Amino acid sequence: MTAAGKYQFAPEERPAFPGSPFAPAHPMRRRLAYGAVGICIGIASTFTNALINVNIPNLSGPLGVYIVQASWLPAIYVAMNATANLTLVKARIQFGIPRITHGLLILYALVALLQFPFPGFATAVLTRTACGLAAAGLTTMTIYYMLQTFPAKIRPMALVCGIGLPQLGTPLARLIPVDVLAMNGWFGLHLIEPAVAIFILALIKAMPLPPSECSKAFERLDFVTIGLAVPAMLLLCGVIGLGRLYWWSDAPFLGWMLAASIPLFAIVILLELHRARPLLQIRWLSSVDTLRFLVVALLVRLALAEQTYGSVGLLTFGGLDNDQLRILFVYVALAMVAGIAVACLTLSQPRLRWQIAIAALIIAAGALIDSGATNVTRPPQLYLSQALIGFGTTLFIGPALVFGFLRMLAQGPNHLVSFIVTFSITQNVGGLAGSALLGSYQVIQARAHAASLAEHVMASNPQVLQRIQSGVGAVAGAIGDPVQRAAQGAALLGQSLQGEAAILAFNDVFRLVAALAVMTALYLFYRIAQSAWDARRIARQKAQALA
Repeated sequence: MTAAGKYQFAPEERPAFPGSPFAPAHPMRRRLAYGAVGICIGIASTFTNALINVNIPNLSGPLGVYIVQASWLPAIYVAMNATANLTLVKARIQFGIPRITHGLLILYALVALLQFPFPGFATAVLTRTACGLAAAGLTTMTIYYMLQTFPAKIRPMALVCGIGLPQLGTPLARLIPVDVLAMNGWFGLHLIEPAVAIFILALIKAMPLPPSECSKAFERLDFVTIGLAVPAMLLLCGVIGLGRLYWWSDAPFLGWMLAASIPLFAIVILLELHRARPLLQIRWLSSVDTLRFLVVALLVRLALAEQTYGSVGLLTFGGLDNDQLRILFVYVALAMVAGIAVACLTLSQPRLRWQIAIAALIIAAGALIDSGATNVTRPPQLYLSQALIGFGTTLFIGPALVFGFLRMLAQGPNHLVSFIVTFSITQNVGGLAGSALLGSYQVIQARAHAASLAEHVMASNPQVLQRIQSGVGAVAGAIGDPVQRAAQGAALLGQSLQGEAAILAFNDVFRLVAALAVMTALYLFYRIAQSAWDARRIARQKAQALA
């Protein structure tokens, strides 16, 4: 079965795209084995990077950098992951799936092992680069394995599962105890990364995919496009990832980075527009239908940052860490699995827009529930809302991929790279941009709320005097000077005011997310109604022509 010379593949078993594996009719036992390997690959593809992302504040010290500098790590991962398929799609066609996947996993494992003899920020950067490349390859491998799992008549479900499973990486990463990761200078974390890569490599070797046909794919100008697009994306992701932390207008180097990325992107676009066989189909990507799809996918991904930044940010501000959020993210992970199941069970081409619109409404409902948070809000108050958002995540992303894939399929195989790269950008860069947008909005609103609350804090107000006196009493045993005690009491009141302003700002963030999700759903309902109207109009015209 795994050697092309021992099995003659039927025409219907041939891959739809160059570089993809054949899809023979497997017995049930082999299908289940492919499914189990696909599930492991899907979760592992994002799990190790999620471990880094959820522990960035704790990692900066051992790496010898500030938190803002450590924030380069997720930005580098996103940039490499978003642009990796510029190379990987054609590399699989030319060199075959096993060589590329094995090479990426071995590279990732070797670079991750360098963190033991050479710990530090430079090695961490190299590891995030290798992880971003490997994750892009493993996400595609997840889809390939799920395609072998499902029979031909329900094979679109493979896309839903293949893109949904990697979403489980983040909630599962939050279940790992920080003490296990941080022991002996984060030895646990550094051990997990190469171990996961080696484990997946062993699974792939034990249960290889059917063969694929190799042929020459790369052209010289492809490397020019790749060589320009990767640094451009790195610069852009650096600006998005660091802008909120340095603050957008306070760090001139962010402006220079953005200014440098623009001409690089412009050269890529001009180069691809004038190629006979472009790597990126710019004209198709700039068509109205494609732009509509990309905008919807981006808006929903922006809204999904409510979970990664909004709710977690609120709880972290309240003094909680990952170890206190485990039960919350158990519910989130279970809800994501339920979302994948519902997306599969309700999947059909006419329902794709409905699924995406309903997912947006579910995300909006979760965000609205969170918008009533207070300074005593804790994980149990967020179980329902975050489960809804987790459910909406996987209910959205699978049908969105299928919807875009079907539109790309109508254009032909030469549009595959364009679709995969742009969808990856909307999801990866969109997630990074979502955190930056919501984080910046929270800072702006916190300042506005603090100023508004301060207007009502007057020394003549008995309640204000009472709060100051309470603060004075709290420090009386440590500070003997009455003037210093009074100043400290006023400072404690100011801290309390800043805390309330921050919580009010998080509530504003949740309402913004709900508004984005509702507007996206309303637009989709409008498009559904417009399509139905157009179909009826065309049917009437045909009936009149026949009459």
